Amino acid sequence: MKVGVVSLGCAKNLVDSEILLGKLKSAGVTITPNPEEADLIIINTCGFIEPAKLESIETILEFVESGKEVIVMGCLVERYREEIKREFPEVKAFFGTESWDEILKYLGLKEKQRSFRVLSTPKSYAYLKIAEGCNRLCSFCAIPQIRGKHRSRKMEEIVEEAKILADQGVKELCIVSQDTTYYGKDLYKENKLVELLEKLEKVEGIKWLRLLYLYPTEVSDELIEFVANSEKVVPYFDLPIQHVSDRVLKDMRRGHDERFLRNLIEKIRAKVPKAVLRTSVIVGFPTEREEDFKKLLSFVEEGHFLWLGVFTYSHEEGTYAYRFGDLVPQEVKEERKEAILETQRKITKKKLKSFLNEELEILIDGYDEEFSFVPKGRAYFQAPEVDGVVYVETDRELKPGEFVKVKIYQTTDYDLAGRDLKSELFTL
Repeated sequence: MKVGVVSLGCAKNLVDSEILLGKLKSAGVTITPNPEEADLIIINTCGFIEPAKLESIETILEFVESGKEVIVMGCLVERYREEIKREFPEVKAFFGTESWDEILKYLGLKEKQRSFRVLSTPKSYAYLKIAEGCNRLCSFCAIPQIRGKHRSRKMEEIVEEAKILADQGVKELCIVSQDTTYYGKDLYKENKLVELLEKLEKVEGIKWLRLLYLYPTEVSDELIEFVANSEKVVPYFDLPIQHVSDRVLKDMRRGHDERFLRNLIEKIRAKVPKAVLRTSVIVGFPTEREEDFKKLLSFVEEGHFLWLGVFTYSHEEGTYAYRFGDLVPQEVKEERKEAILETQRKITKKKLKSFLNEELEILIDGYDEEFSFVPKGRAYFQAPEVDGVVYVETDRELKPGEFVKVKIYQTTDYDLAGRDLKSELFTL
């Protein structure tokens, strides 16, 4: 049997797909990256917001119409099982999240030995999921419905997985969950993120640890202090603030206000001078008035963030905010989104220019095919897939997972270019 696995949505979903690949491989299945060769396609869907749901539906439709045998799993099934079963009678079977063993059983397969994830990321980095689910009550978010309550993984299991990843040559671990800063509160009755990081720092072979999805109210002084003094945790703070208008934040049920956010950012800057901040915001929330949006835009203009993502509000049934109605017209949402993105583009471009003529350590991820196979990688201030990259000019072969010292000579809106300091081209 040849199986192709299509993974949609976030990094957490990607980890789920990699676990499935490992189990299929252990059961003797041939995995193919080419859908045309596959006897069976398994689609791991996302059902978080409207664009993600549409992408999932379009992907299912594409493979069903191609005549392939299709299995659908993941968040969309968890949320709309009966609806999509009616919509796609051609699909062989439907499974929810974390349903790897059920899929194997359905296919009549058994693991021949203990399996491990099959990585689909470059050899340089891997995502390390430390928990599943979320206990937050954000009014716009359907994740608790889909993924359930927060469930921390045991510390020893996470460390063991990190060691296996290091043995495979992975150099950077991107630590993910729906709410990374909540880690341990359910399992150990107190926050254990710093203790986990202490243990992960001791894993030989791992050079960078990157924290993603930090809920602002849970970013403790202890965590900030730890990052400030750590040799492996990069000073990269991924803080989804969502908004700064106190009225909108209250309606979003975020549990903090603008003053709190400003104090947190100030605290991080004071304790971690090299800190880089990324955030995400939502525009077009039902109770967002024009003055609320202008307040958010003004906050963005202050330049707190190197990287910023914008979502237009998605009106999701089952969420607390659904009762408000979808009051902001879509065209207004899009206008607000573009205004934020354009403002941030100028800020990012200006901030990146500060790295001109600087020497930076770059982790090589691979080669960029669009630019004649130029090596590309990332500095500590660039998370994979969501931030910019550094293109490396060199006369030697660079391998994924290799760290290279470069001197930055050019910047664009989001990317940088640097010369390899060990290249003979630049040492003559």
